[in-house]
Order: sequence, then C-alpha cells, then structure tokens
Amino acid sequence: MNILIMGPAGSGKGTMSELILKEYDIPHISTGDMLRENVKKGTELGMKAKSYMESGHLVPDDVIDAMVEERLMQPDCHKGYLLDGYPRTLVQAKAFEKISQKIGKPVQVVLELDVGFDILKDRITGRRVCRQCGAIYHIHNHPSKVEGICDRCGSELVQRKDDTVEQLKVRLQEHETNTRPVLDYYEKKGLILKMDASHGTEEIFEEVKKALGKIA
Repeated sequence: MNILIMGPAGSGKGTMSELILKEYDIPHISTGDMLRENVKKGTELGMKAKSYMESGHLVPDDVIDAMVEERLMQPDCHKGYLLDGYPRTLVQAKAFEKISQKIGKPVQVVLELDVGFDILKDRITGRRVCRQCGAIYHIHNHPSKVEGICDRCGSELVQRKDDTVEQLKVRLQEHETNTRPVLDYYEKKGLILKMDASHGTEEIFEEVKKALGKIA
C-alpha cells in the first residue's frame, strides 16, 4: 500500500501513522527525519542539504526529491510506504508523480485528515513534550500521571514554543496556501480519502482501515 498522509498541525498525522505502519507493515517516512538522517550520516545528498541549511536557505526541491526516491528504493519499502510531509507543493507533487512511476511505486491513496479550528487549537495548546525523551502528552486527552513529569523517564514536560494559537494560525495559512493545491491535484486524480479526524483515534483508524481495505 503506497500512502501519502496530509493534514494541518494537530490533525493527528503522527498517531495515525503509527497505527497504519503497525497494521500494514510499511515504513513511516517523514521527510524531516529523512533530511536529518542524511545530514547526520554525511551522505552526498545530506552534504548538499547541509550547505543550504547552514547558509540559511531552503533545501531545493531536486535535493528533497532525490532523497525521497532513494529512500523509497530501500528494501523495507517493498510492501509500500507511508509518506509524511511530502509533497508540500504542487511542484513537488508533479515531480513525485514522475519519480513514483519510474520506480514502480505510484501513490494509491492520499489520506487527508480534516479537523476544525477549535479542536486543533485545543490539541495544539494542550500538547506537552518531554524535554529529555520526546514523549508526547496532552493536558486533557493524554495527561501524565504526575503533572508536568514524564511517565517514561521522569523528566520535565514542556510546551513547544510554536504550540500557540498565534503559530497555529500561521501554520494553517501556510497549509492552505501550499498544501491545498496539492490536495486539489490528487482530488482530480481520484486519490483523496478524506477523513473526519475530530473523533477518537481508534474510531478514526477503524474508518481508515475500512476505506483502505477497499483499495488494497
């Protein structure tokens, strides 16, 4: 199953991705993680990306595209992939169509997680992250046993600087400007699977499984 997952900040992409990869035995590929891994390992593409990042510039599309192509050709992608954070723009979407066709792994479904602003606001502003191990909590939906303390490692829980209403509005505007054309592109191809992600995770996942079952 070759899946793209899309949705604004707070829509639950991370949680849904974990459930999907366990159910379908496919890797969750985040372009952010992939970029950091290439830089860390000092690969040719990683060094190219690093040179742009250190000079304060965005990493060009052709470098990101090449990283994605290389990653999807790894053995763990033989059953498919779950791609998160790419394509972000219409230009990337068109480039990825050529790449995926070339390597014989075309997109089968684009999972769009749709959530209203008020729910996103609650999810984002209530999110807390462990300073040490990165575990994620929520003050209402998934609180730690001891307020402000991580259940896993006992370190302090903090609120990310960008987990504010103001930053959420900025990210939603960016999502609408950049990602909406990508979603429209895939909509015309009949690949969009739009899910109401305002419900509980398990309920949403059951609906996702039913829908994916009809495609597989």
